[in-house]
Amino acid sequence: MFGKFIQQQRAKRNMTQAYLASKLGISRPTYMQIERGEREPKISEAKKLAALFDMSLESFLTIKEPKRSVTLEKELVKKSDDLQIRVTKKNLDKFKQVLLYVLGKVGSKPNVGETVLHKLLYFIDFDYYEKFEENLMGATFIKNHHGPTSVEFGTIVKDMQEQGELEAVKSQYFKYSQKKCLPLKRPNLEILSAREIGHIDDVLARLSDKNAAEIEKYSHEDIPWKSAQDGKPLSYESVFYRDERYSVRNYDDEL
Repeated sequence: MFGKFIQQQRAKRNMTQAYLASKLGISRPTYMQIERGEREPKISEAKKLAALFDMSLESFLTIKEPKRSVTLEKELVKKSDDLQIRVTKKNLDKFKQVLLYVLGKVGSKPNVGETVLHKLLYFIDFDYYEKFEENLMGATFIKNHHGPTSVEFGTIVKDMQEQGELEAVKSQYFKYSQKKCLPLKRPNLEILSAREIGHIDDVLARLSDKNAAEIEKYSHEDIPWKSAQDGKPLSYESVFYRDERYSVRNYDDEL
């Protein structure tokens, strides 16, 4: 049962056996023994697998995947290993309009699938916070294997599909399958200020040509992702500790 659980978690995250074997420092045949239930992972291996699967060691060893739920406009309480998020109407509207704006600008690019979208939204939100010390969307991003990931994204996209605001489709990017979101309406620009739109345009000009692998690698070197615990939310305050490669604020002008 434990081996099957590991196999399910690997498949869910599109990880290969060879990749996990390399992360554990063992051969692929040895790793395959774990999935077949012929070999129990060592505690050091279990810790690495738990981190790669974005869950605590306790959840991993008890075969309990943590739940991350999002409720729109309803207050929720965070409990133990689970992550539950409250999305207010104000933040929901802003998130929707930013997403529609981004999709209208770069959603048709062949490289912009769901993975790239998560990273673009991350840099839009965290770069804005560093520049102006206030939230644009105020979304919750967690640290996982593929880089910063918005907890709210899936629920909001589903809501927008039901409202006829966008369409989620599957496509092919070279040899990889990807999920894309296509806008079915224009964003309400009255919700976004000129400063916010200009900021979004700057981020898209800088990063929207990167493919999933490139933007994942880029996000992994940013301080908010590096300083966060696996599976836990990234701190907006950590942007003020960025190095010169990622900082978008000119602190010299403030001296």
